[in-house]
Amino acid sequence: MSLEAFHHSEPLTLGVELELQLVNTHNYDLAPYAEDMLRLMEKHPLPGSVVPEMTNSMIEISTGVCHSSSEVLGQLTQIRDALVRSADKLNIAVAGGGTHPFQQWHERRIYDKPRFQELSQLYGYLSKQFTIFGQHVHIGCPSADEALLMLHRMSRYIPHFIAMSASSPYVQGQDTAFDSARLNSVFAFPLSGRAPMVLTWNDFEAYFDKMTRTGVVKSMKDFYWDIRPKPEFGTIEIRVFDTPLTIERAAALSGYVQALGAWFLAEQPFIPTEDDYLVYTYNRFQACRFGMQAVYVDPATGEHMPLRDHILQTIDHIARHAAVTGASGALHLLRSEAAAGQNDARWLRDRQRDEQLLGEVSRQAALRFRGTPA
Repeated sequence: MSLEAFHHSEPLTLGVELELQLVNTHNYDLAPYAEDMLRLMEKHPLPGSVVPEMTNSMIEISTGVCHSSSEVLGQLTQIRDALVRSADKLNIAVAGGGTHPFQQWHERRIYDKPRFQELSQLYGYLSKQFTIFGQHVHIGCPSADEALLMLHRMSRYIPHFIAMSASSPYVQGQDTAFDSARLNSVFAFPLSGRAPMVLTWNDFEAYFDKMTRTGVVKSMKDFYWDIRPKPEFGTIEIRVFDTPLTIERAAALSGYVQALGAWFLAEQPFIPTEDDYLVYTYNRFQACRFGMQAVYVDPATGEHMPLRDHILQTIDHIARHAAVTGASGALHLLRSEAAAGQNDARWLRDRQRDEQLLGEVSRQAALRFRGTPA
């Protein structure tokens, strides 16, 4: 099977996907209502799409093609409001967050869709443990070669994406001590982690051909990389974000990606090299484990500094590009929270400290997603 041609897209356009939790309103554990939600959501004319995910207590929403983070927010608001109305009819709730705080993976059921059933046969219990929830951000690229260049430039900012979106401190009722425990589950899959260091589409096609000849992969969907090209859309897809607790943060993160992309295209600030990846896994671990309190090792200089400081420096550096793309408001939100060392993982821990009951934490997270104060 040959690699699909890289389709044309408008540079810096955005698309956002959110994997969401369906919870009951009794104890706020996960609830197997994906099929019912999809049936109700079909009645709403909406941008983007609403589709099932691996297990039947999950649902994925996505925007259409957007030109700004404010347009992303507008589309997510429409979809979120329809989700809330549908969930209310079923007496369930919808929540963000990268993991459900106390669900037990063995209780999950694989959604009845051929690809999910195939993955379950291949990966066994890992498939049910993949009841985790992420945000994916697509950004349009001018060409196939420039998509690979953008992918490897974005890789320097993977720790930033993780720390700002981290919302998975709890797994099966336990505080993991990680801000983003979700990515530990992703790392269990083969072909996860980083993409190969190639900077031309011809070289990437050669790599893909070698992989398909081995029989290990059949399509780009078989790569679980942190960032992967999506040739059918003309984008790269960043996959390390935990699903935020609010659509406002989800939209703001897309604005941050867009401003970074605008900086890369306008100024070509650096050429990525294989040596960038010497510290990649370390930086990734630091961001997952410590969030805003992580240490960041600059791939170019080897300098060690607080990740939060590097996030703030980066936001200031790309501010002029954010103004052009309409992402200034998004960066303002992220900057104020980074300055305070705040992310959704801290919010969840603060609620648990106050309430001493993870079911109540999930209830408040569901209220936060629907835009209602707890």
